[in-house]
Amino acid sequence: MRKFMDRNFMLETKCARNLYHEVAAKEPIYDFHCHLSPQDIAENRKFGNLTEIWLGGDHYKWRQMRTAGIPERYITGDAEPYEKFMAWTRTVERLAGNPLYHWTHLELQRYFGIDEPLTSDRGPAVWKRANGLLASEGLSVRGIFTRMNVYAVGTTDDPADTLEHHRSIAEGTAPIGKIATRVLPSFRPDKALNIDLPGFPEYVRRLGAAAGVEIVSVETAVEALVKRLDYFTAAGCRAADHALEAPPFRRADDSSIDAAFRRAMAGERVSAEEAEAWKTRVLVALSAAYARRDVAMQLHFAAIRNVNGRMFRALGPDTGYDASHDRAVTASLAGLLDAMQEAGELPKTVLYTLNPKDYYPMGTLMGAFQGAPLDGAEGIPGKIQLGSAWWFLDHRDGMEEQLKVLGNLGSLAHFVGMLTDSRSFLSYPRHEYFRRILCNLVGGWIERGEFPAGAEAERIVADISFRNARRYFK
Repeated sequence: MRKFMDRNFMLETKCARNLYHEVAAKEPIYDFHCHLSPQDIAENRKFGNLTEIWLGGDHYKWRQMRTAGIPERYITGDAEPYEKFMAWTRTVERLAGNPLYHWTHLELQRYFGIDEPLTSDRGPAVWKRANGLLASEGLSVRGIFTRMNVYAVGTTDDPADTLEHHRSIAEGTAPIGKIATRVLPSFRPDKALNIDLPGFPEYVRRLGAAAGVEIVSVETAVEALVKRLDYFTAAGCRAADHALEAPPFRRADDSSIDAAFRRAMAGERVSAEEAEAWKTRVLVALSAAYARRDVAMQLHFAAIRNVNGRMFRALGPDTGYDASHDRAVTASLAGLLDAMQEAGELPKTVLYTLNPKDYYPMGTLMGAFQGAPLDGAEGIPGKIQLGSAWWFLDHRDGMEEQLKVLGNLGSLAHFVGMLTDSRSFLSYPRHEYFRRILCNLVGGWIERGEFPAGAEAERIVADISFRNARRYFK
C-alpha cells in the first residue's frame, strides 16, 4: 500500500515518475485564464485566515458543502470564519473520488507543509498552523507567485475597465512593487454580446463612455469594442475570452440587427433569433480585430448558468448554481469559424466545452481550420486548440479523456495545457495535478512501447506544461 499522496502520487510507472520529477515539475506556470482580482495582486494582499483564502468565492467547495447538508450560514452566510472552516473539514473527509479532495491536500502540502489527511478531528491544529503561516510574507500574493514559480497570469477583465491595477503592477508603482510574474488583462466582452439579458442598455452606455464612442448601432458598438481592445493590448493583453451557452451563428443585415438593438436599448424584448444575429455579427467583427492584433480568442461553451432561481435571487451569480449544458454545437460552430475566416484571417482560437460529448465534434472541426494562410506566410503550430478540461471536467477522468481525444484527432504535442479558471490564489497545485496526469499518460505509452523514451517525450511534456503557452500567447 502506497503512502497517502506521496512524492509519486498518481505516477504509476517509472517513466511517468521520471517525466514528472525531471521535466514537468521544473517548468514555470503560465496560468493564462483565471479570475484572480488584479486589485488583490496590486496590493500584495495577505489573507487573514484560511477561510478567507480557501473558501471565499470558491463555488466548487460551496457546492460540495451543500451536498453534505451544511447550512448556507456556514457557506456564504454570517458564520465565523473558524466555523466555516470546520464545516469544510466535515465535508472534505467525505469527498473520496472528487478532485477537490486531492486539490485540498495538495494545497495543504505545498503551502503549509501538512501531509496528513484533513479531517474534522485534525481541523483545529490545521487552522492554527495555516493561519500562523498566512501572516508571513511567504504567503502574500507575491510570496505565492514566487513559491509556485508563476511566470504569468491572465486575469478576466471587462472592456470598460480602466485597468488601473494592471498598469500600476506593470510600472512597478503598485504596493506589490516589481514582481517577476507577468499580470496580463484578458478582454472579456460578454456584457456587450448579451443583448437579451437585463442590464444591457446600462452596460452599452458605460462601454460607450469608456471608449469615447456614442453607440447607436452594431457598427458603432464594434467600433467601441475595438477601441477598448487597443487600450487592452497597450496594457499587455494577449487573449480575449467569451462565455457562450452554444456557438451563435445567424446571419442578418445590419439594418435588422440595428432595429433589434434600438428595441433592446429601449428596454424592450429581443427574440432569441435577433440575439443570435447580434452575437454573430459582433463576434465575427471582433475575431478579425483579434487576428490583426495577434490576440488569442478563447471560446467557452456548454455552461447553463443560474439554474436555481431562488438561490440566484438570494446570492447572485457564480455561487455554485451552474451546470453542464447539452446543446448541439457542430453546425453553428462550423458556420461561425467559417464566417470568421471569410471576414479576415481566423485568429488563434481555443475551444472549451463543459460537456465531453463536444470533444469529438470540436476536435474534428478544429482540424479543418488549421494551416497556414494562402499568401505563403508561415502557419502557427496548434493555431486552433481544444482547450483543457474545464470546470466540471477538470478531474482526473476528464483531463485524461481530453488529452486522449486531442491525441487521437490532433497534435497533442502542440497543446497549450492547463489553466486554473480560479478565483483562489491557492489554486496553483492544480497545474501540478494536471502535469502528473499528463506524465502518467505519456509514461504509460512509453512503458507499453507505444512511444519512445528520450528527448522527444521530454520535450512534449515540457512544452505542454509551459512552453507552448508561452509561445502561443507570446
